[in-house]
Amino acid sequence: MRVLSTKILSPAQQSHLMLADIELVQYDAIKVIPTKFKAPKTITNAIVSSHNAVKQLMAQNIIAQNWYCVGDKSKNHLIENGQNVAKMSKNASELAQFISKYAKNDEFVFFCGDRKRDELPEVLRQNEVNLILLEIYRTELNPQQIAGSFDAILFFSPSAVQSYIAKNSLQDVVAYCIGQTTANEAFKHTSNIVVAKKATIDNVIIQLIKHKNHA
Repeated sequence: MRVLSTKILSPAQQSHLMLADIELVQYDAIKVIPTKFKAPKTITNAIVSSHNAVKQLMAQNIIAQNWYCVGDKSKNHLIENGQNVAKMSKNASELAQFISKYAKNDEFVFFCGDRKRDELPEVLRQNEVNLILLEIYRTELNPQQIAGSFDAILFFSPSAVQSYIAKNSLQDVVAYCIGQTTANEAFKHTSNIVVAKKATIDNVIIQLIKHKNHA
């Protein structure tokens, strides 16, 4: 089995694939570039919908009393840095619904990238939640024509799908996606999709190995 990852995997993740007799080709389909921003001195409630945002905020020692985040990876990174995670959801839509129902009278700072989906801020504004948006990074596509054929391609963001599609095709290949938002982007080009049970890189790999073994 020959697989393309649109993100450079960790040595441990590469080892899992090697042990499963999977040939791996990998590259970074996107580049995340931090941007300058000025955060409020006191933050009560912070929202992060990507791990890229969490990494940058923790590197700059940004502290909030309560964090509302998307995904286990973001949650674990926050906790490892001594932060209080008030709520973790599987996706931004679920998080927006939770805040609108249980915390709509609070004020929030949403740390995001330039390619953020509008769904979360739109839902919160429709429910009259006091929201400040702070753009802290931008995502640049890194389109590359990839030679050869693959049995599967691993995608970890909608932007990665867009970057790959710019110079390649998803014909006759299975797209393994980290979450439903990424899968929705891939659905524009193929219906041959597997979505991870959890929004983590490790679970994408688990689904790939599971499907290989049952093929």
